[in-house]
Amino acid sequence: MAQYLVAIHLPDNYQPALEDEAMMRDIDVLNEEMEAAGARFFAGGLQSAPHAKSLRKQPGGEVAITDGPYLETKEHIGGFWILEAANMDEAVAWGRKAVVACRASVEVREFLSMPTE
Repeated sequence: MAQYLVAIHLPDNYQPALEDEAMMRDIDVLNEEMEAAGARFFAGGLQSAPHAKSLRKQPGGEVAITDGPYLETKEHIGGFWILEAANMDEAVAWGRKAVVACRASVEVREFLSMPTE
């Protein structure tokens, strides 16, 4: 089965204090449903964008490290699931449930299949 990233996009000014008990319960229910279906491979939340470090290769092989996300955006990834699904349609169905549970935008992307030797 292919693996898919279901990433939760949060606004940069997101306040975790706004997460009420109903939202946390909805996320717990979704996690339990994913687990029972055998779809959830891994899930995790991330610190907010200001806690990120971006690394970029510089001329001469040096690496520059800066605070914050690499891209200048108004959103950042706040958490994610890695799911095993038969196809994109199945992964998107889980993504729809994540939008409702997390009350946030979600992106679904398939992992590249790496060739085996």
